[in-house]
Amino acid sequence: MQVNPGIFKAYDIRGIYPSELNEDVAFLIGRAFASFLQAEKVIVGRDMRTSGPSIFDAVTRGLMHQGADVINIGMVSTDQYYFACTQLGLPGMMVTASHNPKQYNGFKMVKKMPQLLSGDAGIQDLRTLVESEAFSEPTRQGSMSELDLSEEFIESVLQLIDVASLKPLKVIADTGNGMVGPILKRVYERLPVELIGLYLDPDGTLPNHGLDPLQPENRAELEARVVSENADVGFAFDGDGDRFFAIDNRGQFISGDFMTALMGQYFLEKHPGAKILYDVRASWAVPELIGAAGGVPLMERVGHAFIKARMSNEGAIFAGEVTGHYYFGDFNYADSGVIPSLIILEMLSKKGKTLSELLAPLESTYFISGEINTKVADVKAVLATLAEKYSDAEQHTMDGLSVNYPDWHFNVRGSNTEPLLRLNLEARSKELMEAKRDEVLAIIQG
Repeated sequence: MQVNPGIFKAYDIRGIYPSELNEDVAFLIGRAFASFLQAEKVIVGRDMRTSGPSIFDAVTRGLMHQGADVINIGMVSTDQYYFACTQLGLPGMMVTASHNPKQYNGFKMVKKMPQLLSGDAGIQDLRTLVESEAFSEPTRQGSMSELDLSEEFIESVLQLIDVASLKPLKVIADTGNGMVGPILKRVYERLPVELIGLYLDPDGTLPNHGLDPLQPENRAELEARVVSENADVGFAFDGDGDRFFAIDNRGQFISGDFMTALMGQYFLEKHPGAKILYDVRASWAVPELIGAAGGVPLMERVGHAFIKARMSNEGAIFAGEVTGHYYFGDFNYADSGVIPSLIILEMLSKKGKTLSELLAPLESTYFISGEINTKVADVKAVLATLAEKYSDAEQHTMDGLSVNYPDWHFNVRGSNTEPLLRLNLEARSKELMEAKRDEVLAIIQG
């Protein structure tokens, strides 16, 4: 069957419905998944997208046609899905396109937690099977059963914090009509905090704003509400709930690397000397604060497939990515949106400080550009030009190009999905950061 090869991404399958990804393709992907993994049972959940029911129906028909039994866990957040795959020790498929616009759909696929299928391991094999339709003849027809693990999930995440230590904080949470609202309400009902919810009801038509809180327009209302309601903190979640973002008491967005540094320091109070992972784009704040707190900071490539594998191999306690993915050793190395929100509530309660007070030492020391994306015709050519221009610096190519000087550094890497170069730059002063940011951007935009 002719299938758009572009839907088979680095970390998942994702495409526009129905032009790139439709029921016929989903049926074949289901067959391919069961065939490739020789799976007898597969966990399947979905998000709130309007194409979700029919894509879910098609992929589960494919799985059952190929002889796999389906365990339907219903409409869930991605961390609930990872939890189900962990609890049952089974492979899984989550019907979701994460934070992509509403016309997209796709699949996040677990081989066996914490191993996910990725472009390097499994996804291109599925593509080959789908295109050739060279499936083994099934010997049986699978069946479907339903399972609700939401109560077990709630109990599991609440065990990760000291609920008794929480103070009556005022929290505003914006789940953007994605998948986190229902489970977040149930978790927070058991906490002594005041929860004010924005768009907690799942709605695939997205009547209020988009699903990616990294886009400023999608978090503007939350930032304003934190200030106008005098809240202690604001929390934002992406569409499927594997990414998390915090707004401090000033209504200011906190970068993922500063959040990783603060949470990493806090984890080291509980787990002295532990290993903590961060990605190549991160601020110096992360390795420097973790090192100062007696931890072992480890740099890794961007992407959950790499982070989860490295955490598992190293026995790391925590990892954070600039883009709001936070991973927990006590959660089978998976990323979650709900768990970091709980960690921050505990941290604020025990420290007795506001988030802006905790951030002050970082904001006066580290000056970061944030991620700046530029469309370029030839990613490799631009990377080569930058490597030559800054050849007197310490450089590495773990993921894209990282250039390090004593008082400033940057990482540039090509997007896995678009013809974009992503720049993250940092310096020891605001003036130097702005000057070097503009200098590097001028070369990129050439």
